Parts: sequence; C-alpha cells; structure tokens
Amino acid sequence: MTDLPSAPARDGRAQGTPTPSGTGRTAVRRGPADPVKALMHRHRELCERAVDPLEIAAGLEAHGVTDRTAARFRHRDVFSLAEELYARVPRDTQHPLIPRELTAPSVGWALRALLPGTVCAVAVEGVRLTDGGARPVVGTLGAIAFTVTLTLVLRRGPLRAGPGTRPVAVLGAVWLMAYAAGGDGLLDEALRGGPDGAWPLDPATVTGLALAVAPALWCAHLFSARARRKLDSSRGLAEFTGRSRPLLLATVALYIGGLALCLTATQLAYGTRGFAGALALGVLLWLARLLAAHGFSAAATKVLTAAAGTELLALATVFAGRLPGCAPLARPVDALVRTWGPGALPALVCGAAALALLARAVAVLARASAHVDQ
Repeated sequence: MTDLPSAPARDGRAQGTPTPSGTGRTAVRRGPADPVKALMHRHRELCERAVDPLEIAAGLEAHGVTDRTAARFRHRDVFSLAEELYARVPRDTQHPLIPRELTAPSVGWALRALLPGTVCAVAVEGVRLTDGGARPVVGTLGAIAFTVTLTLVLRRGPLRAGPGTRPVAVLGAVWLMAYAAGGDGLLDEALRGGPDGAWPLDPATVTGLALAVAPALWCAHLFSARARRKLDSSRGLAEFTGRSRPLLLATVALYIGGLALCLTATQLAYGTRGFAGALALGVLLWLARLLAAHGFSAAATKVLTAAAGTELLALATVFAGRLPGCAPLARPVDALVRTWGPGALPALVCGAAALALLARAVAVLARASAHVDQ
C-alpha cells in the first residue's frame, strides 16, 4: 500500500525534510516555534497572578512591550496579545483570584495625615512665645518632632516612596524647605550688605506647607483609587490613558486648591509673604513624591536637585559679588529682587520645576503600568 504524501510546508518542502548544508551533512529543517508561548513562559508569574487581560497588558507595557512589539507576535496591539496570554495560562478554577480594591481611608488614617501640620503649628507657636536661649532649643525640638512625624506619616499610605528613591532627592527637598523658612530673608539681607545677625524667618510658609500634608495624602489616595477603578473598567490601554490624564489634572487642581487654603490661613495669621513661591514649592514637592510613589523617582530626583542647586547658586552669586571684580555676578539676582521682591526667586525656580514634573507626570502616570503592583 502506498503511503499518502504529507502536506507541503510554506517553502515548498515537507516539514522535517532533510536539506543539504554547507558542511556536507544534512540538516533537518524544523517548523517555526511558538513565540507567544515563549513570551508566556518569560512572564509566567505576571500572567498567573493577573485578574484580567488588562493587568497583563499593563505589566507587559512596564517591561517595554509596545504595539510594535506585539505586531511581531501577530497581534494588532499589546491588549490583544495580553488577551491570548490570559487565555492560555492555566488557572485554578476552584479558587479564583479576587480583584484587588482600594478602600476609602479610615478615620484614623485621615487623622494621622493631620499630625505633621499640627506638630509644626505647635512648634512655631512655641518659638514665638519664648525668647532668649530657650527659643533655639524649642525650635530645634520642634523641627525634630516635625521631621519624625512627617517621616512616619509618609512611610505608609499613597505617598510612600517606591524602591530606588535616592538620598539626594531627600536632601534637595530639605534644602527647598529650609529656603522657604528663611531663604527670602537671607537673600534680602545679603543684597543690603548683611546679614549682620539673625535674619527674619517665614513661619507662615513652613506652617502652611506642613498643614498641606493632609490634602496631599488625600489627593494622592483619591488619584490612586480612581485610576485603579478606571484600569479595571477600561477595555484597552489607549482608553485608560485617555481617561487617566484628565483625572490626574483634576487631582492636581484639587490639591492646588487645598494647598492655597492652607497657605492663605497661615499667612493671614502670621503675615502675607511669598505666597507664589510657597504655592509653587508645595506643588513641586507633591508631584515629586507622587512620581516616586509610582516608581518614577529618577525624574523627581533630577528636578528637585536642579531646583535646590539653582537656589543655592543664586545665594552664592550674591555673596560672591562682594569679591573684588565680581560685582556682575550678583546683578541678575539683584535685578530680579529689586523688580519683583525676594519671593520672586523661589516662585520662578520652583514654578519652572513644578511645570517640568507635571509634564513628566502627565506622560508616565497615564500609563496603566504605573498603577499595577509589580
């Protein structure tokens, strides 16, 4: 009985037919491997713990898989590829995975967010009510208590910094806060030939920024919770991106409103001074922390370092201008302060830095991968 011929392969040869090789030996031509299966094994943990195809798509996006990459797997986009991966990974049907939900903050969580502002307000009042040698002691203890409280509050919650946060970012934020407390007064005294002693501090800005920690945490939680819900209800990555960008901008506007209320209240209590600079600094610090919490600490570190370095350089040029032949170094800062006041420097520097971080946040926080636990 004659065997039936096998179906021809795409190149006109039967699969497994020996073909001549350049070394005189015959090589067996194998059929094409399954590239999707190879990708599935490479990201098996992601595929097994995903609760829906969109979570797989977000994870693939975080690993650099784009629509162009998906085309090499014969899929129109990343979401289509994720649907096949989700369907092909075996699952335990008796114990289905439960989608993760972000619950509303409890009363205790909301009250803890008020602690940094409360501690700072008490410390400022303690400094105002004391004099002589007791004042620096009270100020130092108050600064330590505020730092400890702020660290404990930020260690948990929606503004907890992700892995990769660098100490230089913390140093930059500390310098920006220190400049907000006394930088304007030091700059004004330096341009007048001083300082001859202690220069005036600005308790309104420091207290207002400390009180704004509460709306910063609440707004960050609101953004994370709403973004996660949109991720679960979106039918594709492009749809999620289109829905998350307006959400981010609305959350930024909401935080700016809360920050403005805190600064207005403290500046009415202690005297109005440097409102624009304090507002810009508050937005800058919040965006930097929000980016770090979602795994984009590199951008936050660079911008915070640049802003702190610019303010430090501005002060340095004023003092360097007193050296023989170096007077032109201080002229740009002197002209800025004479025209707009000492608060113009932090407003300009922190405002530009905040805009840069906002552009970065709009670009990266609209991605689905920024809201999926890695």
